[in-house]
Amino acid sequence: MKKYFTLLILLSFLLQAHAQEQLLTAAEKTNYQATSTYEEVMAFLNELQNKSPYARLETIATTTEGRQVPLLIIGNPLPENPEELKNDSRIVVYLQANIHAGEVEGKEATQMLARDLLKNPKSDILKNVVVLINPVLNPDGNEKFSTKNRTNQNGPPSVGVRHNGQHLDLNRDAMKLETPEITGVVVNVLNKWDPAISVDCHTTDGSYHEEPTTFVWQLNPNGDRNLINYMRDKMAPAVHRTLWDKYNVENVFYGEFVDRLDIDKGWYMYAAQPRYLVNYIGLRNRLAILNENYVYADFKTRVNASYHLLLSILGYAAKNNREIKKMLAGADQKMSDPKTRPLVFDSFAIKYKVQPTPEKITIKAYETDTIPGMKGHRRFKNSNRQRTITVDYLADYYPAESTPVPYAYLLTVPDRKILRVMREHGIRMEQLDKDTTLTVESFKIEELKCAGRLFQGHYMNKVKGHFETVEKKFPSGTYLIKTAQPLGHLVSYLLEPQSDDGLLKWNFFDRYLVPEWGSGVYPYPVYKLMGETDLN
Repeated sequence: MKKYFTLLILLSFLLQAHAQEQLLTAAEKTNYQATSTYEEVMAFLNELQNKSPYARLETIATTTEGRQVPLLIIGNPLPENPEELKNDSRIVVYLQANIHAGEVEGKEATQMLARDLLKNPKSDILKNVVVLINPVLNPDGNEKFSTKNRTNQNGPPSVGVRHNGQHLDLNRDAMKLETPEITGVVVNVLNKWDPAISVDCHTTDGSYHEEPTTFVWQLNPNGDRNLINYMRDKMAPAVHRTLWDKYNVENVFYGEFVDRLDIDKGWYMYAAQPRYLVNYIGLRNRLAILNENYVYADFKTRVNASYHLLLSILGYAAKNNREIKKMLAGADQKMSDPKTRPLVFDSFAIKYKVQPTPEKITIKAYETDTIPGMKGHRRFKNSNRQRTITVDYLADYYPAESTPVPYAYLLTVPDRKILRVMREHGIRMEQLDKDTTLTVESFKIEELKCAGRLFQGHYMNKVKGHFETVEKKFPSGTYLIKTAQPLGHLVSYLLEPQSDDGLLKWNFFDRYLVPEWGSGVYPYPVYKLMGETDLN
């Protein structure tokens, strides 16, 4: 009887694997001549859910055009909710694609990876990892198929567009949360499932080289330096070697040439602000990877490279799950304790500079030529002169100018939009229960200018000023936001007046700064309480 039941279980697994083998993505069905429509992605994910007890499909957002943004949860056993994972040794990893809907290979790779993981529910990966997969974060952009989109991209012929249904770039929305898609990621993935590692899949637009895939880690210097160094010195090099040695996929850390006409000057990763989702996740004391696949490689090669990069990341997570969980818990604990928070985060970088990483980088590069006769910006082309170079990798960001981090911030305007954004980020806020007079730092604005050109629907602010120590009475109900909390890095990034990606920068405070009549500027309505204070 025991043998009989064992055979039944084995037969069940074989039938399940056979069923998954018959399921193909749009790219596979067309020999990589097409990429999936939104309906095809949803049908694929629903089929996985219907055929496997180890997969469940959820919705994290609804787009402005009414499409549901999916999240496939894969686990063995499959958790019903995040609370079940509190005492679970498994690590949660989130894989996301199609944030820019013309950049499509991640969309195909994540579907294929989900199918293949479910073929082997007893794998080391599913023993140690709960996998969250979102193949199509930007459904509205995905459906704007045209052969005129991303014409420099080496297939498929017709793809979607970069922006979402609001004509906003989702990968500039992590701080301001003005899109349903990114708000859904923050609220229903990062806050809810708290993935230890997140991966965001893209396609490059820049320099010429042979490697079909590139990747990089979170960079912003206002995040935990130990986590940045862990990614730079341990995880990223290990993934790089696995991808190359085990899966025969050439790869290099992401960047662009400092000077495309003189490639020996170095390789530069330029985007460190937390408006970019990967850097935002770093501010949350979590690990994040940006995957950029090489636009000039053919579509099948890009899908294969992205697939095996994601598989390499999952393999690393499975092997090092306990180490990563312990490291992240320690980072949260240090930030949450008022006594240790100043030891890990005592100053906030309002300006920062890039330096070379400790190790140089080797790239199978192509020299670049300019296209003659083009008006306006210079246009470049691949010279087909290949050179393998070893150069500085400019990707280590450090503070250039800093301001002290307070014990807490006091928000004196109960603006619904500001409070909504703070809550959606998951930031803990308290309110004073009585009128209280405190000695605080007040930011006096000397100059406030907005940009001359719209960016993502905003005329972004540039501010100059200085802090003054003042005694001020705060009424009952004033919001108190302490920095001693897991998201303390993010608190300061949102509320510091000179932050390069904070709420003042993104115009959230505009109505409270400039009077309707007359000249001058009001004080910034967020005050810094520097020392720990008993407010009871």
